Amino acid sequence: MTVRRATPDDHLTVVRILDAAMLETDASEVRKRIDAGDVLVAEDDGRILGAAVTESRESDGYLDSIAVRRARRGQGIGTALVEAARDRHGTLTAEFDPSVRAFYESLEFDVESTEERRLRGVLESED
Repeated sequence: MTVRRATPDDHLTVVRILDAAMLETDASEVRKRIDAGDVLVAEDDGRILGAAVTESRESDGYLDSIAVRRARRGQGIGTALVEAARDRHGTLTAEFDPSVRAFYESLEFDVESTEERRLRGVLESED
């Protein structure tokens, strides 16, 4: 498996993976993020297994969404995507639903509650 930046040809597959994970997906925003180089995909034998949509910010990166094909979850794909995003952005911040808290905590995000029934996590850069 390799992690790479998404290309415009990956757009439809990325949107489908995000939709299948029941994440709010704006296809035009995903296209903009791909064009900006802020979408990563994990692939194996030419098949995209997962995607992470990030956003560059002043001093860090924001992990907007991450999803892995259901049949391939639990195989380290999400972890590889987050590690690649951290390598690219340094510190990562994410907001997410409490149902996926264990995933973020397993990656050592410092997790706190927000006022909107969501959680916020920060993963510090490794340097």
